Amino acid sequence: MTDEDLKFRMIPHVINSLFDDIENKILSPLSCIREFDNHWMVEFDLPMVGKKDVKVSFDRNAVNVEAKLKQKYSEEKLGKITKFEYFKKSISLPEKIDSEKATAKFQKGRLEIKIPKKTIGKSIKIN
Repeated sequence: MTDEDLKFRMIPHVINSLFDDIENKILSPLSCIREFDNHWMVEFDLPMVGKKDVKVSFDRNAVNVEAKLKQKYSEEKLGKITKFEYFKKSISLPEKIDSEKATAKFQKGRLEIKIPKKTIGKSIKIN
C-alpha cells in the first residue's frame, strides 16, 4: 500500500468523548483514525491494560472501546487526586462500516482495529 492510498480525515467526535470522565474514574485513551480505500484503521493507546481486559463493540458506525487498568492510575490536578480505573472511548466513523468483518489485535498496550467499509454497489474497471 502506498502513501497515496492513505488518506487522513478529521472525524468530529462527541465533545464528551474527548475528555477524561473524572466523576466516573474513566480515562479517554489517545486514538488515531486512518482511512484506506476499503477499510478504516482505528488505533488506541491502552497502557497498563491486559488483553483479556479489553472490550470492543460496535453501534451503527461507532466503535466503542473499554479497558480495565491492571492497577489504579492516580493523577493530581488543582490539588485534587483522582484515581482512574478504566479507559473508555467511542469513535464515530463517517461511512457505513462492516463490523461483522472487523478484526483487532492488541500488542504492547496498543489496540489496532481494522474495520472494512461496507460496499453497497461496486463498479468495475473496463479494459
